[in-house]
Amino acid sequence: MFDLDSGLLMLLFSALFLACLFEFINGFHDTANAVATVIYTKSLKPLHAVAWSGSMNFLGVVTGGVGVGMSIVNLLPIDLLIDENIYHSIATVMAMLFTAIIWNLGTWFLGLPSSSSHTLIGSILGVGLGYAMLPNNVDGFESINWDKAESILFGLLLAPLLGFTLAIGLMFILRSSMNPARRKEIFSEPKKDATPPDWVRWTLIGTCTLVSFFHGKNDGQKGIGLMMLILIGVVPSYFAISNHETFVKIRPQIEQIEQIVSTTDTTGLGDVDKQEIALILDETAFLQKAYNEDDVFKSEKLKIRGAILNISSTVKKLVASENVHFSISEKAVLKKMATVEEKGIRKVIDHAPFWVIMLISLSLGFGTMVGWKRIVVTIGEKIGKTHLTYAQGASAELVAALTIGLASGLGLPVSTTHTLSSGIAGTMVASKGVKNLQVGTVRNIALAWILTLPVSITLSAGLFLLFRYWAE
Repeated sequence: MFDLDSGLLMLLFSALFLACLFEFINGFHDTANAVATVIYTKSLKPLHAVAWSGSMNFLGVVTGGVGVGMSIVNLLPIDLLIDENIYHSIATVMAMLFTAIIWNLGTWFLGLPSSSSHTLIGSILGVGLGYAMLPNNVDGFESINWDKAESILFGLLLAPLLGFTLAIGLMFILRSSMNPARRKEIFSEPKKDATPPDWVRWTLIGTCTLVSFFHGKNDGQKGIGLMMLILIGVVPSYFAISNHETFVKIRPQIEQIEQIVSTTDTTGLGDVDKQEIALILDETAFLQKAYNEDDVFKSEKLKIRGAILNISSTVKKLVASENVHFSISEKAVLKKMATVEEKGIRKVIDHAPFWVIMLISLSLGFGTMVGWKRIVVTIGEKIGKTHLTYAQGASAELVAALTIGLASGLGLPVSTTHTLSSGIAGTMVASKGVKNLQVGTVRNIALAWILTLPVSITLSAGLFLLFRYWAE
């Protein structure tokens, strides 16, 4: 299978298993947030809630595409994404997976709503840091994709702030727009062993459904990205690009990029801009060779992937440069060509077979069905000094669903955990002010949020350097 010896085949399956394990842990770690409100308010029995949430997560992954997953993978330096040394690729993914799994299990054991997205991004940045520290890396820290890291970290920071402020606003709207009887009904603490009124119950089930579905569309893609990173690194001849038909379809875009860049006036440009133009022209020339010679296409798929990655990233740099002058129409064409849009060149490399999507979907879905109790108790009882009301649960989940859904549409990874828990905190503040928050729990959640990046970066960098030493 895959033309690998038994040792490499075992490493491949071990890495794929760990990717599924990460997604399984993500299911019972992060998705507990989605079922917390319906379980705590007795809207659904625990078994029914986690089974339903697991199904919605499964559906979200299956229909979600690969944009979010690939945006995370592309945090890695391009050289790591196209490294022809299989053992180097395995060292990269193993460092990321072990780090993410260790931190996720630790925070779950402590009952802390910590973010799997945050952890995974820290792991990837740690690998980039470790790679920058290798003695043979001439680019050093410049090899890290800082622009991509900045945009992703901005999304991770913005989502909890949105969750907090929008939940406060929604609570005030509900309180002011409902008649006194309805207000009393949904703003009261759930009675022990009593189910909520039908309209409240179905509202809460609906918000749980949306959070679960959009969690699958966003977080599930990260597992897909991890699994594709493994497959591309170990068996590039099968997975480095999608297929020959798609490769042929982007030939007009490659030729158009080459035409625009080759006619660019380089007078007065600095060495960096000239080098980037030369890189694009070299890579487009190589791709033209791959189109014309079947042997090149069949034997150089990893280089084809690297060429498309280089063209995409370098075109974006040139368009953003103040020194290189393109017309408005040329900029529009180049921006479209360099993206993952339907007409962009990246559709050849940003892909995943259906069986990969199914494996991650099942892992996330089954993970949702176990281990949820610790996080549910934290969400329902320990963020605020008063227990969660129907209005608070519905408001926090609706805000979380909208935020995560919007982020998924934009291809941005966000934290379901932090978005929802900050929404719960916002509803507690809206009810009785800041004093209604349990300082200890909020401090622990904030501490986990603050520590996740430095801990995961440090651990991942250390593991990467250790595994690379063994791989040499």
